Amino acid sequence: MTRILITAFEPYDRWKENSSWLALVDLTSWYDGALEIATRRYPVDLPKLRESLEADLARNYDYAIHLGQSPGSAVIKLESVGLNLRTNGEPLLVDAPTAYRSTLDLDGCLQRLTGAGIPAQISHHAGTYLCNAALFLSQHYGEMMGRRTQSLFIHLPLTPGQVAADESALASMSTPMQSAAIALVAEHLAQSDS
Repeated sequence: MTRILITAFEPYDRWKENSSWLALVDLTSWYDGALEIATRRYPVDLPKLRESLEADLARNYDYAIHLGQSPGSAVIKLESVGLNLRTNGEPLLVDAPTAYRSTLDLDGCLQRLTGAGIPAQISHHAGTYLCNAALFLSQHYGEMMGRRTQSLFIHLPLTPGQVAADESALASMSTPMQSAAIALVAEHLAQSDS
C-alpha cells in the first residue's frame, strides 16, 4: 500500500482560515481509496516547520504532498522547484544545494487534473516564504536521510468563503474541487509508482 503524508498550513496574517487545511479536512471526510494517508497541519513558523518535517519524514513515506494557499491564484499550481532561499535572500540551509527540481510526473498530474475539469498548471517558482521552504526542506531531508519519500508542493486558490470574508475580488475555487484535485494527484503518483 502506498503511504502518503499530506500536510497543510494553519491560518496566517489576515486569513482566518487557510484553504490548504480546509481542503485537507474535506479530503479526509470522504476519501476511502487504497492509499494510506497521514495528515499534518504545520505552523506558519520556519523553525517549527523544520522540526515537524524532520520528524515526519523519518517515518519514510512513499510521498509527501505539501499544500499551501496562494491568494490571487485561479488555478491549482503544481510546484516543480524548491529553492534554497528565504524571503530575505539568505539560504534556508547553508551547505545545501541551490535548488531541487521535482522528478515526479507533474505532466501526468496536470493531465489528470485538467482532464477532470480542474483548472491547473505547473509552476516553476513556489515563492520564497514557507511554501517554498516546505518543498525545499522536504526534498533535502528526504535526500540527506536516504529516504524513499518523494515530495511535491501544491498551491491552492482561496475558497469562495475566504474571498467573501475578505470582501475582495480575488480568484477562488471550491473546497470540494480542491480536495478532489489532491486525491487525483495522490492517486496518480501511486499508480505511476506501481
